[in-house]
Amino acid sequence: MNSYPSPTRRSFLTTLGTLAAAPIWARDYGRDAAPVRYPEPDVVDLDPRFKKYKIGSAPIKRLHTGMLWAEGPAWSGTGGYLMWSDIPNDVQLRWLADDGHLSTLRKPAHNSNGNTFDREGRQLSCEHGTRKVVRYERDGSVSVLAEKFNGKPFNAPNDIVVHPDGGIWFTDPGYGSLGNYEGNKGELMLKEAVYRIDPVDGKIALVTDAIFKPNGLCFSPDYRKLYVADTGFTNYPEAPKNIQVWDVVDGRTLAKGRPFASMEMELKGQNVAGLADGIRCDTDGNVWAGAGWAEIGDGYDGVHVFAPDGQRIGQIVLPEVCSNVCFGGPRRNRLFMTASQSLYAVYVEAIGAHFC
Repeated sequence: MNSYPSPTRRSFLTTLGTLAAAPIWARDYGRDAAPVRYPEPDVVDLDPRFKKYKIGSAPIKRLHTGMLWAEGPAWSGTGGYLMWSDIPNDVQLRWLADDGHLSTLRKPAHNSNGNTFDREGRQLSCEHGTRKVVRYERDGSVSVLAEKFNGKPFNAPNDIVVHPDGGIWFTDPGYGSLGNYEGNKGELMLKEAVYRIDPVDGKIALVTDAIFKPNGLCFSPDYRKLYVADTGFTNYPEAPKNIQVWDVVDGRTLAKGRPFASMEMELKGQNVAGLADGIRCDTDGNVWAGAGWAEIGDGYDGVHVFAPDGQRIGQIVLPEVCSNVCFGGPRRNRLFMTASQSLYAVYVEAIGAHFC
């Protein structure tokens, strides 16, 4: 029989102190992890308005891990799969909903970042490596939709959405050209901006450059507003840490740009502020934002949910900085989250406003 020393009161109190000081993220997402106890503790309602969207018996699941920087999730309704980018590894991955099978969709992927599908089911991607926006055709060919503006190459297109009129809107903050890790290091030739590609003649129009570094973007459910996350603080200390909103005029131009929501919040007795990255709207007009990069990560990293009035009403807390989100599944009620090295998903009682 083994002999163990009896714990003293001091060692017992020391152990308690160590546990109390441990980060709140002791949760294990590994294959053999114990199941989470319901209700899911990391889907957090901060306001009574969020309670209707939380499902107590729907756990946050980690579907895959091992990437370097996961970005740009997009749901293919016709294919029944989720695809996303691992930018530094220069690959697009695919997760099948029917059996959870994971495969490589494309490699090389030219360090693609944001992805979406157009209204004909064709995949659109923003390529850091080539500074282009491209479309993958059904015959396997690739069409270049945007590579220059006023004769100058784009900085590094980042995120992308489609309007019902067929217009393609994308942001160009230039992160993929700031170094060789996520693209090819080179000079930014244009002011960071948001652009629109006309569906008829393919002409590119600058819709706004009144933002430091436009990152994630999404339309409101009725397409009368455009939300854009500003991550300019990464390079411009004077930039706000917020999400901006504009009115969409005639489906083609923007007006009345203004702050929508602040990324500052009170956490552990202090005000902290990170950045919103990818954003998506649900059918009730709430904005779901991938978030991170705050002074305190535990309790901040994950997804922040903002009501149409800009108030933070809920969170999905993750153990990693969350880059981007999208609604998917047959009912568009499963939120997929690319978060640093992993892909997570959780069912909610919200429905994605748009098809991907």
